[in-house]
Amino acid sequence: MLKKKELTNFQNLTAYFSSNNKTTPRTQNKARTRFGSGFIRYLFHLNLRSNSFTTMAAYRADDDYDYLFKVVLIGDSGVGKSNLLSRFTRNEFSLESKSTIGVEFATRSIHVDDKIVKAQIWDTAGQERYRAITSAYYRGAVGALLVYDVTRHVTFSNVERWLKELRDHTDSNIVIMLVGNKADLRHLRAVSTEDAKGFAERESTFFVETSALEATNVENAFTQVLTQIYRVASR
Repeated sequence: MLKKKELTNFQNLTAYFSSNNKTTPRTQNKARTRFGSGFIRYLFHLNLRSNSFTTMAAYRADDDYDYLFKVVLIGDSGVGKSNLLSRFTRNEFSLESKSTIGVEFATRSIHVDDKIVKAQIWDTAGQERYRAITSAYYRGAVGALLVYDVTRHVTFSNVERWLKELRDHTDSNIVIMLVGNKADLRHLRAVSTEDAKGFAERESTFFVETSALEATNVENAFTQVLTQIYRVASR
């Protein structure tokens, strides 16, 4: 249910997109600045109305593709999800990255076999106060990167809870990659590679350690997930 102020924002946002007659990234960013929480609720409304995430017209870019897959990034706050996303989609890293508010997303296309696979990657907030919002965004996800920080054992301990929530809200065929991020901080490591590998094997997920800072294995993590999703989708 939208609050009165958010409902006004939602109505204004709808009119805004209608008057602009298109939803380019530029108009989306303007709308985000202008309408705040109404923007997030508008996207949520679009998602609920869609039978599949592929029909969310507000996100369709002009480039051509053969497959469009929704992938979610999940895990505790501060594990580096946003920097993994920016490293993969824009080859950027920010040392001053702030906690994600609600949900952000970005896209990138890759080639798998002779097909163009476009990834729509959703970066979900890890803070507890956003859990009610982020759980709704699991809808339509066919892949997930479950991220923990190798220097903070508590983030690894919470992986099991995140995994349960993910599986409760998605199809059983979802492709899941367990990602141990910040592997460059070797002197601060608190989670062994062996422990994480063992967990991944028990839960039948893929596993990789990454460094968004050094761009280590980031490309591999996303590409492997998208390739596996493609294998499932093209059967």
